[in-house]
Amino acid sequence: VSTQSTGVSTQSTGRRFVKWPKYVRLQRQKKTLFQRLKVPPSVNQFTMTLDKSTATSLFKLMRKYKPETAAEKKERLRSMAEAEKTESGKKPVVVKYGLNHVTGLIEKKKAQLVVIAHDVDPIELVVWLPALCRKMNVPYCIVKGKARLGQLVHKKTAAAVCLTAVKPEDKNALNNLISTVKTNYNDRFDEIRKTWGGGN
Repeated sequence: VSTQSTGVSTQSTGRRFVKWPKYVRLQRQKKTLFQRLKVPPSVNQFTMTLDKSTATSLFKLMRKYKPETAAEKKERLRSMAEAEKTESGKKPVVVKYGLNHVTGLIEKKKAQLVVIAHDVDPIELVVWLPALCRKMNVPYCIVKGKARLGQLVHKKTAAAVCLTAVKPEDKNALNNLISTVKTNYNDRFDEIRKTWGGGN
């Protein structure tokens, strides 16, 4: 571009102005707003995610309890039909998902550990969930990535998942995780609900 025609030299910086897609611009504007405005504690708590090593242990445990896919279920039912068996016995132990389902399990105190995504949009869908977990004395934690939780249950995204039971060999690992998340979240609830964010 000649400097005579535009009066601006693009060669000196070597950069172009890029018109980013609208969703990228919105993401960046939202991030800037959260940094500049005072964020109430109920929303700010979703920035306090589980540390990397504990999150790795958590996902390693939960991957063992992935629900079966539609294809796996079809194959299982076909093999049962061929063997002329009917479905009986105990239900399989798997990760439970779906906001309404998880909420019901918390209210019945069946959930042993609740995992909530930090980037649910709109945040109002889950903003009340930590308070419910605290009220029902159910251990909960907040982790990075609704897409990461979605992978556990063969979906694009998942707002919240929970474990209701584990196999005997995984009891110790679950108890260690519950102890860690209780210390970081349930026991710090009074501190968390007074901590404002943003306002830099």
